Amino acid sequence: MSKIRPFRAVRAPNAVAAQVIAPPYDVMSEAEARAIVSDNPRSFVRVSRPESVLPAGTDSHSRLAYDTVRTEYNGMKAAGLLIQDAEESYYLYGQKMGEHFQVGLVATFSCEEYDEGLIKKHEFTRPDKEKDRVEHIDGSNAQTGMVFLAYRDTEALNGLIARCSAQAPEWKVTTEDDVEHTLWRVSAPADVAAITAAAAELPATYVADGHHRSAAASIVHRMRAGKPGRHGWFLAGLFPASALQILAYNRAVKDLFGHTPESLLAAVRAHFDVTPTTTPVPADRGLYTMYLNNTWYSLKARNIPEDPVARLDVSMLQDRVLRPLLGIENPRTDKRIDFIGGIRGWQELKKLVDSGSHAVAFHLHATSMDQLLAVADAGEVMPPKSTWFEPKLRDAVAMHELE
Repeated sequence: MSKIRPFRAVRAPNAVAAQVIAPPYDVMSEAEARAIVSDNPRSFVRVSRPESVLPAGTDSHSRLAYDTVRTEYNGMKAAGLLIQDAEESYYLYGQKMGEHFQVGLVATFSCEEYDEGLIKKHEFTRPDKEKDRVEHIDGSNAQTGMVFLAYRDTEALNGLIARCSAQAPEWKVTTEDDVEHTLWRVSAPADVAAITAAAAELPATYVADGHHRSAAASIVHRMRAGKPGRHGWFLAGLFPASALQILAYNRAVKDLFGHTPESLLAAVRAHFDVTPTTTPVPADRGLYTMYLNNTWYSLKARNIPEDPVARLDVSMLQDRVLRPLLGIENPRTDKRIDFIGGIRGWQELKKLVDSGSHAVAFHLHATSMDQLLAVADAGEVMPPKSTWFEPKLRDAVAMHELE
């Protein structure tokens, strides 16, 4: 079963929601964060990225930065930019990006179920990033950004989400990236009870994105064990798997690790059928495109493994090209490789190589939700940077205070 609870969300008043909700903390550089706050001082970026309001060069992981999280969060509440709902509710969060539309349930989820593995993961986490999120949660005394969860569709929960999202929303805003965001509040006791019961029938839920946030929530819960409060529950948006959109997560490498373009091509042919192409985006699983020496090449993998992790396109590229041919032993730490979200398109790959900053780039086919669920069900983990979800869940849509 999946235990969930309604909560009294801290959120922006409807009139200023468009100014307050903000991109997630980890998709922007410090310069971008500073620019957002400069253009819009009401943006929650001033809390999620506190260095944006501190002098240039301030360490974003310093004690000053984490103390500033609390100061800025409390300041936004004092200014009336954040208020708390009077009654415990569930919320629905909808996003429309072009033709893609998704609606999920915003609730609090059990840290104990996370620790027991009923909330399934598919990525390793890094201790330094966990610590950063722990400090942020502890500093603000709140979970300010949602963990992005998915579930295998059920008629009961899908139907409740559809029915409740047909009601009038709290607000509907379009952000600077042309994504339309909508928030509904579900407070009728019968609806709250029905949602709780429908979620309880789910055998498991899956972390789609936000592994560090969920891990940090669990750590804070252990840190505060025995103390009063709601630290045993963490904030998440739960979406039906069928509604989610995963884009490719592409790779660009800065040098050829001693190869010439010709020798790299010859080595790649050991595992792939290689042909020049004028189509930069691969059309199916097991297909890649490679941009090298002003030319796009199509790569078709041969001998695809049966193992759910080894057969992933990201795994085959790592195991057959990046590690043995380009010397990328650990893509998590190697500074010679960069990861480019599919939202930037193939044009960004071409730009990087043409500029001379990188020597070769690879466009992958997007990992599917079926693949993600299969890996998580097997208790395995994916290689780093395997999935890029769009649209991203915004921070400060509905926040969960721990006390």
